[in-house]
This record gives sequence, C-alpha cells and structure tokens, in this order.
Amino acid sequence: MSSMKDREEGFERKFVFDEELRFKASARRNKALGLWAAEKLGKSGADADAYAKQVVVADIEEAGDHDVFRKIRKDFDDAGVDQSDHQIRRTMDELMAQAIEEIKNT
Repeated sequence: MSSMKDREEGFERKFVFDEELRFKASARRNKALGLWAAEKLGKSGADADAYAKQVVVADIEEAGDHDVFRKIRKDFDDAGVDQSDHQIRRTMDELMAQAIEEIKNT
C-alpha cells in the first residue's frame, strides 16, 4: 500500500513540475515572440519591450496559444506585415523549444 502511495505522490510531483515548466516556458516564449513580432512591426527599444509585454498578457485570455496567435496575426494584418499563419506558428514552436531548453539549462 505504501509503495502505491509513494508512486502516486511521485506522479503528482512530476505533474506539478511539468506544469510549472510549461508555464515558465510559455511566458518566456511569448516575450521572445513579442520581440520578434515587434521587430517585424518596426518597433524597437522601449516600444518593442512594451509590445512584448502585451503579447505575454494576451496569453491569459484563454487556454492554449490561440489568443497569442490571434494578437500577432491581427497586429501583422493591421500593419500590413507579410507573414503567413504557418510562419507565425513555426516561430512560436521554435521559440517554445528554445525557451524550454533555456529553462532546463538554468
């Protein structure tokens, strides 16, 4: 009985750790994505940093990445930035992988 409880607690700890990693990686990815998008939008310095913060905040609207994607897509469309949906999503995926690696290595 004790080994089953230990195993269950181990799974719970791993779940909490994985969720914390995912949260930190998403926030880091969103900041990097915001800086990438800001550059495409012609923003730099404090304007780029402020835009990146807006992207991070946009992620709390709903579960998943759809809210972040919609913000970037709308802002690109409004500014006439030529980036495909595929390119935006690919950049999101690449930056997520990078963020996970950075967190694991710290």
